[in-house]
Amino acid sequence: MRIRLATGTLGLALIAAAAAALAPAAAGAAGKFKLTSAAFKNNANLPDRNAFNQMGCIGDNQSPALAWSDAPAGTKSFALLVHDPDAPTGSGWWHWVVYDIPADTTSLPEGAGKEGGAGLPKGAKQGRTDFGTAAYGGPCPPPGSGKHHYNFTLLALKVDKLEVPDGASPALVSFSANAAALGKAKLTGMYARGK
Repeated sequence: MRIRLATGTLGLALIAAAAAALAPAAAGAAGKFKLTSAAFKNNANLPDRNAFNQMGCIGDNQSPALAWSDAPAGTKSFALLVHDPDAPTGSGWWHWVVYDIPADTTSLPEGAGKEGGAGLPKGAKQGRTDFGTAAYGGPCPPPGSGKHHYNFTLLALKVDKLEVPDGASPALVSFSANAAALGKAKLTGMYARGK
């Protein structure tokens, strides 16, 4: 009985060791869900062409080109949320909200965030931002407020479509997307208004 128990325990230990050795290889094969931009690197400055063009800011208000890879298995759609947590509102500022992005999409071209959504993939919807429009609104921090962080968060979702009403607040879209998220990829751009 002791011999069988020892053999059984040794067998389980060998199986566990083999599984542990294979797990990193399998995880590495899938890769890490990643969001990138040709316009800026993570934690680097956003170009002026991506900045807002009103309220004293003189950018081109072009949404940056974005690309992503290695979405989690089972992804049925994506949502993209762009938020400035440094805006002096108590709750930050929502700059861009896009959801129902089809699962086979792996990039958005520069300027995709124009009002009307003509540059977005078929079926994708733009939600209302804190600028009051359903379109991209670039960085435009208040004068003297220093560099702000602009968090581009792409969520891989387990649903084809978010169940949110037209005109839903950015917070509601964010809540619904986070509740359905299989994974997240984040890219942060920085921007300060010139003097």
